[in-house]
Amino acid sequence: MPRLFLQADLAEGRAIELDRAQSNYLLNVMRLKDGAGVLVFNGRDGEWRAEIAQSGRKACLLTPCEQMRAQTPLPDLVYCFAPLKHARLDYMVQKATEMGAGVLQPVMTKFTQSGRINLDRARANVIEACEQCGVIAVPEIREPVTLDRLLVGWQETEAGRRLVFCDEGEESQNPLEALSGLEAGPLAVLIGPEGGFAEEERDLLRRQDYVTPVPLGPRVLRADTAAVAALAIVQAKLGDWH
Repeated sequence: MPRLFLQADLAEGRAIELDRAQSNYLLNVMRLKDGAGVLVFNGRDGEWRAEIAQSGRKACLLTPCEQMRAQTPLPDLVYCFAPLKHARLDYMVQKATEMGAGVLQPVMTKFTQSGRINLDRARANVIEACEQCGVIAVPEIREPVTLDRLLVGWQETEAGRRLVFCDEGEESQNPLEALSGLEAGPLAVLIGPEGGFAEEERDLLRRQDYVTPVPLGPRVLRADTAAVAALAIVQAKLGDWH
């Protein structure tokens, strides 16, 4: 069945009128008829099977009939990243959602090439990834912060959370070795921009006792590729794959 994210509250028997884009998708793209099933979620009320009913030539209603899955909490993983440009940022946001990030935190660094991030577009990509991959806990996207501000406020906002800093300057090439001394618990992963971190930024990060520098192997990775690699390693070693 198709899956749709809805803003409305979900409850048995409560009909929801869809917007034009979602109605067009179900009626004209998927060619669904009255009574067809659709899976819906809103990030709050779990996942429901709903039935479609056409309410006009270009409009339709969905009525939740049965809860298929109870709501799950957001994964306890914060993904911090320097914004990229356009399609590569779209890809990164989608993959971070698929890989189990519960919070996406844009971080502005010295070499960040994209000075702005369209949060509405990023959220649309998060929702698309959730719809396609069966995710019902929709990750939070926070306002961008500078690296300095992120670290200054860390002990207040993220007390007890370890920050895994993906450092291309590490002498070792084995990320599993670098993570071996850590215990499972609240985690964050930080990926830098296309040009990497400035030396003063690397020094600042390494001075924080809650930061663990981790290499990502012997090859140079693009920032969007590094995101997938880092999240896979962390999830496998310390996260919900473990």
